[in-house]
Amino acid sequence: MVTNVATALIGLGDMWIVGRLDDAATQGAVDVGARLFAMLFTVMNFLKMGTTGLVAQAGTRSGTAEQAAILLRGATIGLAIAAALLLAKPLLMPALLDALGARGEVLGAARTYADIRYWSAPGVMLNLALVGYLVGQRRMAAVLAIEVFYNLLNVALGLWFVLGLDMGIAGVGWSSFIAEYAKLAVLAAFVTRGSHGAALLAAAREKAVLRWASLHPFLTLNRDLFLRTVVLMIALAALTRLSAERGPVVLAANGILYQMFVFTALLLDGFENAAQVLNGERRGADDRAGFGAYIRAILIRGMGAAALVALGFALLADPILSSFAATPAVARAAQEQAIWLVLIPFAGVAGFVFDGVFVGASWTRALLLSMLGASAVYALTLWFAWPHGNWGLWLAFTLFLVARAAFQAAMLPFLLRRGFPAGG
Repeated sequence: MVTNVATALIGLGDMWIVGRLDDAATQGAVDVGARLFAMLFTVMNFLKMGTTGLVAQAGTRSGTAEQAAILLRGATIGLAIAAALLLAKPLLMPALLDALGARGEVLGAARTYADIRYWSAPGVMLNLALVGYLVGQRRMAAVLAIEVFYNLLNVALGLWFVLGLDMGIAGVGWSSFIAEYAKLAVLAAFVTRGSHGAALLAAAREKAVLRWASLHPFLTLNRDLFLRTVVLMIALAALTRLSAERGPVVLAANGILYQMFVFTALLLDGFENAAQVLNGERRGADDRAGFGAYIRAILIRGMGAAALVALGFALLADPILSSFAATPAVARAAQEQAIWLVLIPFAGVAGFVFDGVFVGASWTRALLLSMLGASAVYALTLWFAWPHGNWGLWLAFTLFLVARAAFQAAMLPFLLRRGFPAGG
């Protein structure tokens, strides 16, 4: 949880720094740019999730040699994805900015930011695989230290570039770019130390590690995770596109609210990470009783954490939102929707936990199907609620989170019977 809070600081830091420029269009551009890279980079989060689940299962089945092989496969696929993204940049980036509704001053500022940050793609892909490997091995203290370093560096550079050197939104892009590759250097140095480095070197010498027969299961598992994340990113992109249609003030206000949601999600995603590792280990050991016990324990603790987050927003939402807003109008627009910050932790936490359970057990097809069902609920709710104002957008988004968890809970008994036919 603490590691994920550190990760959340990058978006919050960027939003706060740009808020000091007192320009709603520029703040809206940061939200558009952040959402663009959510579509490009976060959609590739399957590299981390798939690596974590498989590494956790390998820990109880095969040991460090297979874990090292999984990391090499993830890194290889990540580099291939990064190369494809860079080749597609001239066509892909303008199309995504247009899809997100960026126009006028917002478009110009968002393009400046995106042109710089786009080149961090290779670093992002490798970092996803490396972090997934460390999480799957329960080396969370190292991940925490590296994420804290990464975010502090990003915020420090952002403050220097934007407020010190007066680089504007370009400074935010450069701070993210530099921090990403600094994170890669630290992760690579840590992972290649000692016995784990020896295991990686031994795996790299095995020609079979990257043959199609070895890559195919990894790709099949991650295909479903990729498609599931694509559906999620489309849902999140709709949040930005529909916000942009209401003008720069609503766009900037909803961008702040969205960053608060990201902070909440990453905090509660600590329970998803726990489920990925702990349930992945129990799946590898074919232990149904332990698998079910972990689901119950993690859900209970997740609900308790959601209550604390909701209480914090109930008490402090107005001053928090005001501190991030570029103008008083943006602050008022955000504060009008503050109730959703109290409701969203409860709406999302069960889905986050079930995501971890499904990934840890490699039930990725079910994960995709539950996301598709939730997206259908989201689209239907938007059709009814959006004409009634900005609250309708946040109502639809909250119901989307609830529906995802409901579909996952409904599928769980069948998956347990199929996954543990002997009863564990």
